[in-house]
Amino acid sequence: MLAGLSMPRAIVVLSWPILLESFLNSLVGLTDTLLAAQLSTSATGAIGGASYILWFIGLVIMAIGVGATALISRAVGAGRLAVANAAVGQTVLLAIGSGVCVGAMVAMCAGWMSGVMNLSGEGAADFTRYMVVMAVGVPCSSLLYSMTACLRGAGDSLRPLMAMVVVNAVNMVVSFALAGVDITSTHLVNDVTVTRTVLHNPFGFGMGVKGIAWGTVIAEAVGAAVIIGMIIKGRSGVRLKARRLRPHWHTMMRLVRVGIPNFLETFGMWVGNFFIILMVGWLGSEVTMGAHIVAIRIESFSFMPGFAIGVAAATLAGQYLGAGSPVLARRSMLVCTGVASVVMGLLGVVFVAWPTSIAGLITSQPEHLALVPDLLRVTGCVQIPFAIGIVLRTGMRGAGDVKVVMWLTWLTTYGVRLPLAYVLSGVDVHLPAWLGGATIHHLSPTRGLVWLWVALCLEIVVRAAAFAARFVQGGWVRARV
Repeated sequence: MLAGLSMPRAIVVLSWPILLESFLNSLVGLTDTLLAAQLSTSATGAIGGASYILWFIGLVIMAIGVGATALISRAVGAGRLAVANAAVGQTVLLAIGSGVCVGAMVAMCAGWMSGVMNLSGEGAADFTRYMVVMAVGVPCSSLLYSMTACLRGAGDSLRPLMAMVVVNAVNMVVSFALAGVDITSTHLVNDVTVTRTVLHNPFGFGMGVKGIAWGTVIAEAVGAAVIIGMIIKGRSGVRLKARRLRPHWHTMMRLVRVGIPNFLETFGMWVGNFFIILMVGWLGSEVTMGAHIVAIRIESFSFMPGFAIGVAAATLAGQYLGAGSPVLARRSMLVCTGVASVVMGLLGVVFVAWPTSIAGLITSQPEHLALVPDLLRVTGCVQIPFAIGIVLRTGMRGAGDVKVVMWLTWLTTYGVRLPLAYVLSGVDVHLPAWLGGATIHHLSPTRGLVWLWVALCLEIVVRAAAFAARFVQGGWVRARV
């Protein structure tokens, strides 16, 4: 689908649908957070904590998707469509199998995880309700995002966008209907909280957190059906054929060989960030957790352009390397990094200039409005290095350089991110009961959530420098898929 296009044109053709798709993908999580914020601070904290478990689910899906994108983009670049179609079929098998296993594990561990995340009372109950329902939809979610990765590897980012439009339309309508809450907007006027109703809920279901979860599950099931129908028709250049659904161990092992290092990389990052979410819980209550998650939801709109352009870099690098042109692969990575830096840098300025107004669009809780703006100001200052790290890391994954990406991610997460977060936040560490239940008091006073975010953003700068060094060194162009 990219044949005959110049590099700038190919970047535009690939990235704008991915950008909109990423926006819509984030909108699914944002819708859940927004509806939860209308319920209570405990519901917001519960769904915020659940987002980290959903991130773990995404790691498995992403590992399959990275393998699919790398293998299909190389095959398409070399003109080997039979290999690409075989990869599509085996990706379907891996997606369904892993989705069933991960969903079952999440459902069984939901209650235990609420305790680990320091949730209690209604917050713990909401967390468990939400996660059990979400676990039901994991196989459909796995199919949806794995097939999206297949289409991107073939150079088609438009049809995944169409599928995500359907997902969001269904999610917003069904989640809103089932949750039974009104949509409100809150602003601070002369230090007084003013709330107005934006949209009244006429439905009488009143399912609360469970309704929010069922809306997401139903939406992703519909999206999976839509994208499977698209890939069966084969208009993207690759096609799902029934005979390709028989296990083909050589192709499956190629997918796994790329996917496992990526999973280990992102799992290592997830474990590191799980310690971060524990620190957030130790710093305060569900209010602190809710403010942290609301800020992350807002921040996600800044790194969506970086992610979109990074996926374009991954597809182009893979196809150029498949066609035997490492020079063009390097050039595509540089151009994509420059574009992402400009876009995300401008969004960083918006975060610094208007943080309170932005936060008021997402949450109506005064406790959140007292914390979130400061977090947005901090993250707004590091959007350019954030862009560099996102694009170079994603592009190198697409080129198949997954092992080095894994080691760099682990080194920055455990060597920089966690130590800095502990030192700058001043948090006391509370050991679980099976480790004695003791509290390790920090030597300095607790500085709070803002300083924790300062530490996270400093690590982003270090990570960007590490991936830039790998790009300049050039070993990623020789990676085997």
